[in-house]
Amino acid sequence: MLTFSDIEAAAARLKGVAHRTPVITSRTLDALIGARVYLKAENLQRMGAFKFRGGYNAVSALGEAGRARGVVAFSSGNHAQAVALAAQLHGCAATIVMPADAPASKLAATRGYGAEVITYDRYTEDRAAVARTVVESRGAALIPPFDYYPVMAGQGTTAIELIEDAPEPLDALIACTGGGGFVSGCAVAATHLTPGIEVFASEPELGNDIQQSLAAGHIVTIDVPRTICDGQQTQSCGTLTFPIMQALLAGVLTVPDAVVVQMMRFLFERMKLVVEPSGANALASLFHHRDRFAGKRVGVTLSGGNVSVERFAALMSGAEPAG
Repeated sequence: MLTFSDIEAAAARLKGVAHRTPVITSRTLDALIGARVYLKAENLQRMGAFKFRGGYNAVSALGEAGRARGVVAFSSGNHAQAVALAAQLHGCAATIVMPADAPASKLAATRGYGAEVITYDRYTEDRAAVARTVVESRGAALIPPFDYYPVMAGQGTTAIELIEDAPEPLDALIACTGGGGFVSGCAVAATHLTPGIEVFASEPELGNDIQQSLAAGHIVTIDVPRTICDGQQTQSCGTLTFPIMQALLAGVLTVPDAVVVQMMRFLFERMKLVVEPSGANALASLFHHRDRFAGKRVGVTLSGGNVSVERFAALMSGAEPAG
């Protein structure tokens, strides 16, 4: 099981490397939600998302001998960029398996960090199987996007900073989730530092595999979700993340894509923050379920800001429909 000590060790590796992103507030947002809201702006993190924390910690933890073999990762975009940048910073080779329909900006950024990109069809091919083939042929180390303790530990440092930097104790914390690595790491850190805090995972309504899994008591696999939240198009959670979520989560919140776009617009117009759809998912869930959090002090992760100008404009104008 992931421990708080693992997350503390990750924080030590990340010190002076990852940005300590700000915790941002808005009286307008508080009035809209009916709660005191503290936004952890990981859209301002290196490479534009919290994923840098886990990627860097995992590459660092390999040691020199491990890194000399090179690293392989599979991702729709943000973990891809995180591992590519972490590998570049450590001077090792990276090969990233990405869906062919991943946002062009994420593909370009991953290549820009010096990684080799191998594409696959997310609707007909198994990305993990493609990655395993690359690992076997090259002898490189695989760094999974969420079901890997060093990655989970790195992501958990987000919650440490949020809790330390919020001016008052939090009653709840909401983190978006795809495979569960981010919310699992945050849950371990938050419940250790603030006993009694409620930690919630946030998913798109059309991609609620974790909600289904926790209700069923076992991991449920779904079809690739047709959601604008491309960072949350996972089909199932991990075997390492699932028991942590079972033990520590207070619940799972789901939200329609249309509300995600509404919160992207609010963040841009009222708070001058650009976030990608998955990056706004947790705040959208808070807004969608705001009656549940009335009067509470709520920490929310803005998990990433990697969205192209063209896609952002299309979502804001309605040119790209949002469920």
